[in-house]
Amino acid sequence: MDKYVGSRNITVVDKVKGIRFPLFLMYPTPVPSKKINLGPFSIKATPDAPVGNSQYPLVIISHGTGGNHLGYLTIAQYLAEQGYIVAMPEHYGNNRNNNDLEGTIENLINRPRHICLVIDVVSLDPQLKDHVQKNNTAVIGHSMGGYTALAVAGGSPWSESREKIEVNSDSRVKAIVLLAPATLWYTPDNSLANVKIPILMLIAEHDPYAPKIHADIVIKQVADASQLSFRVVKNAGHFSFLSPFPPSMVHPGFLPSTDPEGFDRKAFHRILNQDLLTFLNSALLNPESKP
Repeated sequence: MDKYVGSRNITVVDKVKGIRFPLFLMYPTPVPSKKINLGPFSIKATPDAPVGNSQYPLVIISHGTGGNHLGYLTIAQYLAEQGYIVAMPEHYGNNRNNNDLEGTIENLINRPRHICLVIDVVSLDPQLKDHVQKNNTAVIGHSMGGYTALAVAGGSPWSESREKIEVNSDSRVKAIVLLAPATLWYTPDNSLANVKIPILMLIAEHDPYAPKIHADIVIKQVADASQLSFRVVKNAGHFSFLSPFPPSMVHPGFLPSTDPEGFDRKAFHRILNQDLLTFLNSALLNPESKP
């Protein structure tokens, strides 16, 4: 049976902060998928299609600092085909169009708050509320998105001046995926003591932005080592976790498109998609089994 995907754009409104930001959704639908273009990317997802008749876990993808929330469309499409509602928020003030909050305490506070708001919005949306398992959510975080996932899972970040940063955690999040995560805010050593859910963490072998010291913080502090699945992706770079770009955009002057010499991003993403699905199915559909 074909696995069709629908898509929607929603605007998330944060009344407390007085801001709004876009959210792109992909989800299972009974309507045959159509090929659509989103900027330079081409995906198969019918805009505004009805949601499938079942109930689906929610996966939220958190992009990196100064990044693009649509940079993970191949991952989102694959997971939607496999029975997940996938939400991709653009983090206000920390994206490619507006990066004014990069490096600020406000950004560290806001990012996990955005994840909580996304769960709220999806859970209350008239078309989605009867089809989403809001209490069965996972967060996939790349780079700064890894910081975000850890914070919403119970991590306690600290500023460079060693002041504790008060952030929103959310018990509806049952698993997290860390892709080349940025984690240096999680010191001292007990900062991740309350992160007690399954974690899949993948880092790149050649990563000048999030080298292994970031992963070591998670490995050292995770509350239950049996909950952590970790591996280094050989010959990968920091941006290798982004969806493959069209050939016309792949050049040294556009860093997100670049990989270490000899690395095949398309081939890697076929493996990555399978790894993500295996982990998410284990953590969300069969939580009694270990990742």
